[in-house]
Amino acid sequence: MSSDPDKLTRQAGELCIDASQLRPGVHVRLPVPWMDHHFMFSSFVIADEEQARLIAAMKLPQLFCDPARCKVPPLPRQETAAPADPAADGKAEQDELAALEAAREEARERRTRMMDALRERLVKAEQHYRGAARTVSRAIRGFATNPRQSVADLAAVCEKSTAALLADPDTAFVLIADKGHDDGHAAHALSVMTLSLLLGKQAQLPEQALGVLGTAALLHDIGKRLISPSILRNSERNRHEEAIFRTHCRSGHDEAMRAGSLSKPMLEAILHHHERIDGSGFPERLSGNAIPLAARMVAIADRFDSLVNPIDYRRALGPAEALSTMWTREQRGFDTSFLQLFVRAMGIYPPGSIVQLSDGRIGAVVGSAPVGKPLLPKVMIYAPEVPHREAIIADLATQEVVTIERVLRLQDRSVEEVRYLLPQRKVNWSCPAQ
Repeated sequence: MSSDPDKLTRQAGELCIDASQLRPGVHVRLPVPWMDHHFMFSSFVIADEEQARLIAAMKLPQLFCDPARCKVPPLPRQETAAPADPAADGKAEQDELAALEAAREEARERRTRMMDALRERLVKAEQHYRGAARTVSRAIRGFATNPRQSVADLAAVCEKSTAALLADPDTAFVLIADKGHDDGHAAHALSVMTLSLLLGKQAQLPEQALGVLGTAALLHDIGKRLISPSILRNSERNRHEEAIFRTHCRSGHDEAMRAGSLSKPMLEAILHHHERIDGSGFPERLSGNAIPLAARMVAIADRFDSLVNPIDYRRALGPAEALSTMWTREQRGFDTSFLQLFVRAMGIYPPGSIVQLSDGRIGAVVGSAPVGKPLLPKVMIYAPEVPHREAIIADLATQEVVTIERVLRLQDRSVEEVRYLLPQRKVNWSCPAQ
């Protein structure tokens, strides 16, 4: 594995120190590749005497320290005294190196187990997603000729998704934020269903109500089948095109009624998912509680996915950015109580968010934070020297040394970074969307 030259040289603001100056609270950066030591990070604040001892046992000729990150200053440098008994000192050194290698191997195995478990969950979730996407795409295409069968197929997808994705919401989030766009209608329908179910679960809806909500979400845009793709794919619609676009709510409702098997809440969600609490929506400019409950929930899920996966990919927001936009700029359009529950369900750092860590590295959140530690989720680290299939996944909650410093905008990151961290996302920052 090739090493990063920047790891081997002192960076701006850093001091060169040696192992004699280490103690708990001192920041240290190890000038070796990540795989050559057993710590989760190469740059961190020393947590205890055991960490200081293990670093010293590495016998590195020099270490780097950022005083701005230190909780206490490094100890004064000590001169190394000649050993009184070279043989005894040599044995102690061998024992220490053996202990270090054992700790390093144990850490590698622990990291491997954690990464393998997460990858296995992602593979299972993706397999479910791909199968569901095929079914949804087929059901939407066949709705005109056999609406009853289409509704039955979509209800089955919803039932399986409720069990599969809600049992492991982390992977559901990643697939929402990271999905491809082989079939835009099916992908959007699945995302809105998943987000609606997560909101419904947070609202403690009973299982039967979740089924109604999820199926309604899958059908919410069924009226778009009757609109020209050139209008649907246009993010800069003129007044005439916008008027045509807005017909999809009413036409979708009327088409869904022909199925004869949809409940009133499902039909209401299809008709009113673009209504807004302040009365600024369409098609009937309903406001407040006049908007049916299912429509209010689907509206939140629909808007979130439209921000994360817009028509023009250059305008895509990360999950955390989308939540912030909805809460700070668009809150008046949504049911505040449901929006609060939605934010709570997604978490402070939703999986799929690109973040900068306190040690300067960039990563993507791939797992939610545990209860009681909302700021410490699991993060996949951008490390191009490590193959993506072996990507470093740091569980911030287990070490609490490195934290998330800030959320980053997708468009501010390089294409290489985004493709490494979110490999299925369509990335095209510089060219017009196709």
